Amino acid sequence: MHSKYNGYSFPLRDTVRREKVRFHNRYGIELAGDLYLPKEAEGKLAALAVAGPFGAVKEQCAGLYAEELASRGFAALAFDPSFIGESGGEVRNVASPDINTEDFSAAVDFLSTRDFVDPEQVGILGICGWGGMALNAAAMDTRIKATVTSTMYDMTRVNAKGYFDSADSADARYEMKQALNAQRTADYKSGTYARAGGVVDPLPEDAPFFVKDYYDYYKTERGYTERSLNSNAGWNTTSTLSFLNMPILRYSNEIRSAVLVIHGEKAHSCCFSKDAFADMVKDNPDTENKELLLIPSAVHTDLYDRKDIIPFDRIEAFFRKYLK
Repeated sequence: MHSKYNGYSFPLRDTVRREKVRFHNRYGIELAGDLYLPKEAEGKLAALAVAGPFGAVKEQCAGLYAEELASRGFAALAFDPSFIGESGGEVRNVASPDINTEDFSAAVDFLSTRDFVDPEQVGILGICGWGGMALNAAAMDTRIKATVTSTMYDMTRVNAKGYFDSADSADARYEMKQALNAQRTADYKSGTYARAGGVVDPLPEDAPFFVKDYYDYYKTERGYTERSLNSNAGWNTTSTLSFLNMPILRYSNEIRSAVLVIHGEKAHSCCFSKDAFADMVKDNPDTENKELLLIPSAVHTDLYDRKDIIPFDRIEAFFRKYLK
């Protein structure tokens, strides 16, 4: 299978230009991005850094969001997080709640120092697993003036507790740690890193709906791209270890800047956004600029690429209100 649009899962419209950029994070890892700009732009622009989903690359959802927002007048940077896609990091296909949160701030570094960007008008947008990273970045980085999460996953929660919190016990976590640490030993002996596999293929007949939902995006022409982990061999198996002891949303209720949390009402993952929003506004004096937007009848991957479902008008209005 090949990607539909020469390495991308979506087309590039005539009113937007795309250019390759490189920048580095605080750990010295070089990150790769696609910068989308409106062709008719004048003066200083509000800018957005976009990443996600977890296991996707900039040629997929992040790029689609960035391209759409650039067509609406923003400078939008879709980037590959550390260790995947075209970005650097010596060990490939591994994730880190710390480093990947830092990647958002590195994108803010880059955007804030462009001549065509107003550094007081920089926001971020995280999709799926990078929605959680985006909230973590917003809690840390005061330069981020507005944050949107779309179909968000809290990767620390799902790794520590399992899907639907079905493995939320000390014994279940201990058993998982034993298996993962045994894999560490095997990897060290072999000098390679075992891969967990991307979205299951072929799709079992009895697969739950959310697995079918992922398959429909990552394993079909709809969303397949050559660099995507989820479309191919997946993450390193031991990546899960990094997330077990690090709840990334611990200080979300100290976010003072604006946040818009978007999720499909019928998505298997909707609890992540509902719970994260409730935690974010609890005992937070700055709630007037926080909003939870549930999309009726939408499932998880509808907010990956369904432009008739993704509320781009609301997203644009939100960023225009708070990036000023």
